Amino acid sequence: MAVAQGPKTLWEQICAEYEAEQPPFPYSPESKQDSVSLDTGILQPVQTKQVSSLPALAPLPAAPNPKTCSPREYLEYYIFPILLPGMAELLHQAKKEKCFERKRTKFIACDFLTEWLYNQNPKRKDEPFTEFFSIPFVKDWLKDHPRPPIPLSLLLSEEEACKIIQSFWRGYRVRCDTEVQELRQWQKQLREDKNIIKRVQEFWTKQETKVGSKLDSEGPTPDRSGV
Repeated sequence: MAVAQGPKTLWEQICAEYEAEQPPFPYSPESKQDSVSLDTGILQPVQTKQVSSLPALAPLPAAPNPKTCSPREYLEYYIFPILLPGMAELLHQAKKEKCFERKRTKFIACDFLTEWLYNQNPKRKDEPFTEFFSIPFVKDWLKDHPRPPIPLSLLLSEEEACKIIQSFWRGYRVRCDTEVQELRQWQKQLREDKNIIKRVQEFWTKQETKVGSKLDSEGPTPDRSGV
């Protein structure tokens, strides 16, 4: 009984089109002795008869005119050869930044790709490496469109975050101690009894009253200009 197959997905259609465009690989049953021995791992000599039977490689087509070619040709000859290596480096860097293990990281893919493409520009072959925030057009853009700061939780390394968490936990455990709790309660009671904040306010109120009364007692300053 044949099983009904559903419609192909977009990825399956792309793979099928790619395989259809590939030339068939020449297979000769007589070249069995020229194959690689998997058991011994020793390469056998290749006969010249088999090499001569292979079809000659076609010369590479000339690059199309970027102003008159189709969008597909423009992508294949002018965009993908430059962009795909950058995407590969992007994936390697994302793996280093543990983007595939965490939901949130400080890594920004667009920033990395912009930096990589800018430094791989053939016109900047002999120039030093430039960081993302030092690129001229990036600096101009950020002047008019400033970014919010990255949260500290994303900037800290695992070691730094561990130290902060451990120090907070140790402090919490110390504050839970009975003697420390008694000391803190005594300090709180002492502040309430002395009421330091209220006394400071009363002191400054008295000082302001004294200064105001002194100015009133001196009266207006006499006019010595003689006018």
